[in-house]
Amino acid sequence: MPEEKYVAVVRQPAGASQHGEAAFFDVDNTLMKGASLFHVARKMHQRGAFTLPQAAGMAWKQFKFILRGENMDDVHAVRDSALTLAAGITVEDIKALGEEVFDEMIESRIWPGAKALAQQHLRVGRMVWLVTATPIEVATVISTRLGLTGALGTVGEIKDGAYTGRLVGDILHGQAKAVAVQGIADAEGLDLKRCWAYSDSHNDIPLLSMVGHPVAINPDARLRRHARENNWPVYDFRSGRRAATLGLKAATVGGAIYGLWRGFTRFRGPTV
Repeated sequence: MPEEKYVAVVRQPAGASQHGEAAFFDVDNTLMKGASLFHVARKMHQRGAFTLPQAAGMAWKQFKFILRGENMDDVHAVRDSALTLAAGITVEDIKALGEEVFDEMIESRIWPGAKALAQQHLRVGRMVWLVTATPIEVATVISTRLGLTGALGTVGEIKDGAYTGRLVGDILHGQAKAVAVQGIADAEGLDLKRCWAYSDSHNDIPLLSMVGHPVAINPDARLRRHARENNWPVYDFRSGRRAATLGLKAATVGGAIYGLWRGFTRFRGPTV
């Protein structure tokens, strides 16, 4: 199995894949539109876990993520905010939160095309794993609800049944994903040259490069260029992407922030 800090969660008992093959999917902007962690933070805001200005800051990072792709400064900022806010919350509460977030905010944002690719792999007997910086609890819910094999995700430290606000290891990102996938391959007897990997981000090039069938989905500019240079398949499920991007860039920053604040205001809920 991969290093303990990346914890693999298998949905059903399974031996090695029938063909020694598997498919590995990133989550944010690959399997779904936007960042799943943002929606966890949004749900926590509904429950009164943090202030409107904090929520608006996370919303602005989500806005930039959808528009421009992954930015590591924003990834780490949202991660650090979420960890701080999660301190003291019980594991059971986070699991329940993950279920609510999937039902209310994630399921409708899953790209049908990406879901169809995952289901096609399952139909022919391949394992399908999520490999994501998303918290393992949320990644597990997504994997289970979609009927996938399992998930690898970022792990929060737990003490006495509650989160401490610290990570076990570091965020599952970039080269760390490649290390985790190698661990899965070793444990499950997979031939990585006969496996697939899907991502939207150039940060996942180490993962994509280690499999025989790398695929770019909704790629950022650097990954699109790399995929083109290496003859990797590219899928883009963002309908009207160019028109939407031009429209968003034309909007003023003030207008965008105002809209995000208004959106969060509508979702304010009672304090738990």
